[in-house]
Amino acid sequence: MFGLKYRKTSPADYVLHYSNGKTVREGAGLSFFYFVPSSTIVVVPQASANIPFVFNEPTSDFQTLTIQGQLTYRIADARKAAAMLDFTVDARGRYVTDQFQKLPERLVYCLQTLMRAEIQVLPLRDGLMRGEGLTTKVEEKLRASGEVQQLGVEILNLAVLSLRPTPEMAKALEAEAREALNRGSDDAVYKRRNAAIEQERHIKENELQTDLLVQDKQRELHERELEAEIALEKQRALLTDQKVENERKEAESRAYALKAMIEPVQGLDWRLLTMLHPGGGDTRNTIAMAFQELAANAQKIGEVNVSPELLRSLIGSGTARG
Repeated sequence: MFGLKYRKTSPADYVLHYSNGKTVREGAGLSFFYFVPSSTIVVVPQASANIPFVFNEPTSDFQTLTIQGQLTYRIADARKAAAMLDFTVDARGRYVTDQFQKLPERLVYCLQTLMRAEIQVLPLRDGLMRGEGLTTKVEEKLRASGEVQQLGVEILNLAVLSLRPTPEMAKALEAEAREALNRGSDDAVYKRRNAAIEQERHIKENELQTDLLVQDKQRELHERELEAEIALEKQRALLTDQKVENERKEAESRAYALKAMIEPVQGLDWRLLTMLHPGGGDTRNTIAMAFQELAANAQKIGEVNVSPELLRSLIGSGTARG
């Protein structure tokens, strides 16, 4: 009515009310009446917004890396944003131009420029493995970017969801990684087998050392037994020598005693010895010695007559004694 309108905005919208080139009112979540023909209403949304992005960048080894993620931002300084972009709305609350839609594009372009500068100095493998560090570095540079500051935008978060190479390169890397894992598995098997062999070798060495120790102990015991036998034989030899010496001394003693017994009668006539013998007084012995003397001196005797009575007496005496 008469060109008056009522404007009510949400707390997430920052409103700038211009009239005749001057700022009449401004703030977040305002409600007011204004005169349409002489007023310009600028509504800057300050709620956070998410911008998904996907772009391909070359690495230092001329491989293509696909970067996918999401950028979260909000307009912190509405005046700066309104000065750089047109956020004017009509009486129905619709934006007059589509410049407000250029803000996400400009942020993505700035992000892509910074991301390209980081990716181009990295080989593909490092780019795939340094996602977290890459995100942190690019986010810091994006927040400090002059364009972001001029737009009055605050970067809330930068999330890189995936870093992917081309399908062909992905297969090659997967094959290489698979081969590396297989080699690692083979190395683990070989190391385990080598460890088992080494352990078996230690066991064999311990068994051999034990056998050597046992053989040394057995040889030492055998040597001690031989030494004991040698000592015993030496003792036996000494005993034998002593026994022979004792027998020799005993024989010498007996020989000396016999010599002592024989020496006193050694010069006597045997006939006297016969007579001195306990049986020497026998008549037959006396007659036998007489006949022996006659036989010894037969060349001196011409003829000997023995009477029958003598013979008879001798035979009778022998019979009676028998």
